[in-house]
Amino acid sequence: MKEGKGARLLGFMLLSRNDVAGALAVYHFGQQGDIGSVFSKFRSVQFDPLAPIGSNHDLVLQARVPDYKVGDWKSAAYQSRTMFDGWDKQACLISTDGWPLRRVFHDWQMHWFNSMVEEHPKALDAVLGEIREKGPMLPRQFEFQERRDDWTGSWFGPSVTKRALRALWHSGKIMTTSRQGSNHVYDLTERVIPQSLIESPRCSEDEAIKGILLDRHRAMGVIRPSAQYEVWSMALVKSARRLALLKELVDVGELIRVEIEGVAAHVHPDFLACIGEAVSKKVTFIAPLDPFMWDRKMIHHLFGFEYVWEVYVSESKRRWGYYVLPILYGDALVGRIEFYARKGVLEVRALHWEVGFKRNSAFEKAFDKALTGIKSYSETNEILISEKLDECDQDWLKSAFM
Repeated sequence: MKEGKGARLLGFMLLSRNDVAGALAVYHFGQQGDIGSVFSKFRSVQFDPLAPIGSNHDLVLQARVPDYKVGDWKSAAYQSRTMFDGWDKQACLISTDGWPLRRVFHDWQMHWFNSMVEEHPKALDAVLGEIREKGPMLPRQFEFQERRDDWTGSWFGPSVTKRALRALWHSGKIMTTSRQGSNHVYDLTERVIPQSLIESPRCSEDEAIKGILLDRHRAMGVIRPSAQYEVWSMALVKSARRLALLKELVDVGELIRVEIEGVAAHVHPDFLACIGEAVSKKVTFIAPLDPFMWDRKMIHHLFGFEYVWEVYVSESKRRWGYYVLPILYGDALVGRIEFYARKGVLEVRALHWEVGFKRNSAFEKAFDKALTGIKSYSETNEILISEKLDECDQDWLKSAFM
């Protein structure tokens, strides 16, 4: 670990970009484990329904869990209940023992419930009564079905039934007990979360915020205090309050202030233990919403790698592709690749290398191993290489897959 002269007196550590980039690779991908250990460490994984080659949460797990297959997360979420499908950094899969802290989100999102109380109180009573009597239900299975034409075109559509369910979900009165496709199956919270957690004493709002801030740092390892709102996802917490609570965490040693070649950040103490560890020269395909990628300005500062998730960019304006995955090789981000898997066929639709990167035999061997892994993960047996790829890359990939 590198520490500049006078850094201790100033109250922070000086680190090099190389130190931190290598440590990030080790912290995130250097230690493999099972699904439970991933959630114990990272606390939550962002849930996204788009699934060109499994969904984001699948891709996060395949990068860390040996022999992981698309959909393996479901048994942990919906059978053993070691994680739950809820709200954290947007929609997430969250370690179940983290539920008490997330009650603060229910408080912040009560406007959903209050709005429905004012406008459609009978709808809330009706759907809640049906769930209590009949058990888990999809929105379309409710006897109560009502709509408002003036809601047509809104984010959640014209269904009063669905809006009532979302109000109950966001306020913590019901939860997602399973899914059919991307559709939520709802049940009462007390049937999903262990009673011991429901009855656990409530902490203050400040303590809940600090707990979630710590979880963010556990997930990412290092975060700029000025990171964009999406990293924190706490709409009612103003920046000044968040910074004050971060300082309290630093003061008690639960976070460490660092400066990385001119950029201020905080790191979790566990992350510091990874600095100086040897980085395995393996290839990892990284999910677009992986905790590793959450603070993209920091990723650019550390790796010189610019990443834009282009699913919301019109096709004519995309630089790289609809759903490209960053390619990590050791402690360097060397390119991006787009896969698509359906009916036993794995397509490589795009492949872009970073300027100056040159493949060598060691990289190609590591890449071949990663390709074998992604094939097993997606349970595909046929390969299709897009003719839009560079001709040299086409030839190389065809030989790699043979």
